[in-house]
Amino acid sequence: MRTDSSPGSLPAREHLPAAGAGTPVLDVVIPVYNEEKDLRPCVLRLHDHLTRTFPYGFRVTVADNASTDATPHVAARLAAELAEVTSVRLEQKGRGRALRTVWSASDAPVLAYMDVDLSTDLNALLPLVAPLISGHSDLAIGSRLARSSRVVRGAKREFISRSYNLILRGSLQARFSDAQCGFKAIRRDVAQVLLPLVEDTGWFFDTEMLVLAERAGCRIHEVPVDWVDDPDSTVHIVRTATEDLKGVWRVGKALATGSLPLDRLARPFGDDPRDRELTDVPQGLARQLVGFCVVGVLSTLFYLLLYSGFRPFCGSQTANALALLVSAVANTAANRRLTFGVRGRAGAARHQAQGLVVFGIGLVLTAGSLAALNAATADPDHSTELAVLITANLAATVLRFLLFRAWVFPDAPPTVPAVSLDAPPTVPAVSLDAPPTVPAVSLDAPPTAPAVSPDAPAARHPDAGRPWGEATARRRPAHPADTHPRDRR
Repeated sequence: MRTDSSPGSLPAREHLPAAGAGTPVLDVVIPVYNEEKDLRPCVLRLHDHLTRTFPYGFRVTVADNASTDATPHVAARLAAELAEVTSVRLEQKGRGRALRTVWSASDAPVLAYMDVDLSTDLNALLPLVAPLISGHSDLAIGSRLARSSRVVRGAKREFISRSYNLILRGSLQARFSDAQCGFKAIRRDVAQVLLPLVEDTGWFFDTEMLVLAERAGCRIHEVPVDWVDDPDSTVHIVRTATEDLKGVWRVGKALATGSLPLDRLARPFGDDPRDRELTDVPQGLARQLVGFCVVGVLSTLFYLLLYSGFRPFCGSQTANALALLVSAVANTAANRRLTFGVRGRAGAARHQAQGLVVFGIGLVLTAGSLAALNAATADPDHSTELAVLITANLAATVLRFLLFRAWVFPDAPPTVPAVSLDAPPTVPAVSLDAPPTVPAVSLDAPPTAPAVSPDAPAARHPDAGRPWGEATARRRPAHPADTHPRDRR
């Protein structure tokens, strides 16, 4: 799991302007490996569908994952025949690597991908990307497990898919319904922030991206899809499942240890720009108060158990001090992680030191209460002592919350400076408007151009750094319905 700093905080959600020309709004990536038979009919069908039904400019990018058959030649011929199609050659395998390379270099505001077999009905493509164009959502996924989805596949794949998503829900608390459907989209500005945090380069790539996006507070839109299983799929189920489980363990460990800077990706308050002009708006107060109360109740029970355990061996004041000290350390650590969402070891020692100061204030309150009780009664019974201590602890708890919120864990802006979204991304880019990396040649002749490595820097598209307002394409008339006979299921 990558723990390096992200390019900046998540951008505010805004509708893409309809005016402008030159850059396509949508870039659909098709990652392929040895798909010489299926690639051409897939791209032609997708291109025809987008031409007839999609109201914005689009691009179809074939990302070749080090194919050893004639796939590069087929991709090059398609790019030469169709102006909206381009191809990128990678010398290393991995669906995640292909998506990262093309998405990082793309200048389209909305990025999507789909499997080459087109198992998902293409009529779901416009509903998939519409919430991203409108600014309503950050990511969108097709779901085969939604109640209104229509899916045709074998019992084995159905069992594996549902089991995998149950594992994600149980281990990573994922709330999206289908992580593995090869039909997803993301806004480019969100991708620029999330992609540096995603480590996987294979099949677990999109699952990891979805988990991190959800934890960072991104809005994920789900579209029920009609899906027909491809009986000729070359995916190795056992090996893919093993790698996915390893990825779940790695991501879960990173989230548990707080090694990911997800707290630095916080959006401005509210999605409406007018909300961001408001000042002195308390953020997260209700959630912090609930978390603090839960931690406080558990800490009080822990304190009472400790006090009852220490009391037979020492006086009331000594037992109170020892119980408070141990419970205060545990309370500070729990509130740091659960209530105020501070992860990682940075600043932990300082927070514990400040927590001990707050502990000292609580000690004064409880010790003073015991002293007053002993002054009023020569030999108070144990139940009376506990009642006095509970009352004193309630007062100390209120004061502790105020001090924690205002002094120990104050709300502060992210420590990593945000990078303007209009600046070019720092990830090496591969130009998508350049001629195909493999020239269009006869299928009987070998390619004459060398392959472009995804790790080598390449020239960027001249419009890549332009604001979205200047980088949207012409609107095309949309047909009321897609009537292509091959799109019916």
